[in-house]
Order: sequence, then C-alpha cells, then structure tokens
Amino acid sequence: MDTNPDNIENAALTGTDRVELYTEPYAKNFPLNAETAVYPFVRGAEIARNLGLDINAGHDLSLENLRYFHRSIPWLKEVSIGHALISDSLYFGLENTIQMYKRQLTDKT
Repeated sequence: MDTNPDNIENAALTGTDRVELYTEPYAKNFPLNAETAVYPFVRGAEIARNLGLDINAGHDLSLENLRYFHRSIPWLKEVSIGHALISDSLYFGLENTIQMYKRQLTDKT
C-alpha cells in the first residue's frame, strides 16, 4: 500500500494485523536524496505502528537502498525482495546474494 495516512488507517479498520508498504517511490527517489525518499515511509510506518499494525515493505528494494530503509524503519517485520535478489544472484550466486541481503538487515556498520 502507499503511505497515505488515510489508507493506512482504513487498513487498520479492516482488522488486518500487517500492511506492506509499496516502496517503488522510495527506490526511485533514493539516488536523488535518501532522506527525502524515506521520509513518507517512516511517517507511514509510524502511523501503522501506532495503530497496532506490523509493517512489511517491498518493491524495488535492493543492495543499494535496503540498509538505509531498514535503518530508518528498524521495526520492519519482513521485506519482499524478488527481482533484485535474483538479478544479483546471477552475478554473485544465490547463496552469497542471500547472505549479502541479510547483512543489509543485520549489520550495524
């Protein structure tokens, strides 16, 4: 879903326990200004959390932008990364690529 507060609030009214933020706008704007790109997602994730919703994220997340997104929203429950992970695995191998993505979510550096 997008980061529109009304949409997040309406999702909570359905009785769901989790939403997934659609992160293409973040990924598209990340190279231009990471802080500006992530701001609406942090705001949306805070609204969702305050409503008792868990947060997933997905679409166009990659090795280049995942760490910053996760550091900005450390309470993410899950990220959906398909296309970038498979594309990267063509160069780095699947097992290595999975480890690289996991490090984006766990390394403190």
